[in-house]
Amino acid sequence: DRKGIVSRDREDLTDVKRELAELTNRAGISGSLEKALAGADVFIGVSGGTVPEAAVASMAPGAYVFAMANPNPEVHPEVAHKYAAVVATGRSDFPNQINNVLAFPGIFAGALQVRASRITEGMKIAAANALADVVGDELAADYVIPSPFDERVAPAVTAAVAAAARAEGVARR
Repeated sequence: DRKGIVSRDREDLTDVKRELAELTNRAGISGSLEKALAGADVFIGVSGGTVPEAAVASMAPGAYVFAMANPNPEVHPEVAHKYAAVVATGRSDFPNQINNVLAFPGIFAGALQVRASRITEGMKIAAANALADVVGDELAADYVIPSPFDERVAPAVTAAVAAAARAEGVARR
């Protein structure tokens, strides 16, 4: 986060961040963002303009950079592409746009279709799996997530969410 590596030795963590530290930083590494990225395989960011080029350059070969802040990503995609094998952003003008527009129409359509009493974590996971299934064999560095304009996206997510609602017992129809 903006204060550095989320580690269990930090006293300023919320309960959610403390749990995240337990799950993702079992070694208890602490320090700056630059230290966290050195040798890292994956970066997932949601705070624009926060990652210097040198930090991305220090990541492991073949790293994945998901710089999702919009309109100003953590690191510009053209810079990230110099060092990372896969780059995704929240911007529609670059490949691999990660945006809630991919999931929400299908999540709501699936929930409404079966008159779900609520939207569960399982339904959200089903939506994510449906998006991955749309990519399928077309998987490539510039295509790890489908385009929101892909006509297969909404129907696939809708069907997966409706099925998950039925399986979890929250469907009322």
